[in-house]
Amino acid sequence: MKEKVRIEKDIVMFEENLEKIKDKKPEHFKIKIVELASQYYEDSKYYMEKRDYFTAFGCINYGHGLLDAVLKF
Repeated sequence: MKEKVRIEKDIVMFEENLEKIKDKKPEHFKIKIVELASQYYEDSKYYMEKRDYFTAFGCINYGHGLLDAVLKF
């Protein structure tokens, strides 16, 4: 799979997971984690525009990790 396609799929998955969290109305400390994850998501989209796929992939993966932690707890 090409890098760009993979990252685009990860971005869509991030958006879906973000919606799941919004439905749960997380506590205050979790909201801060979600905000940080969203910043990584925005960074990923920025680097995609710059065609820096390596950095974009790293950013979206950090975002996924943070969201996963919130979803697990």
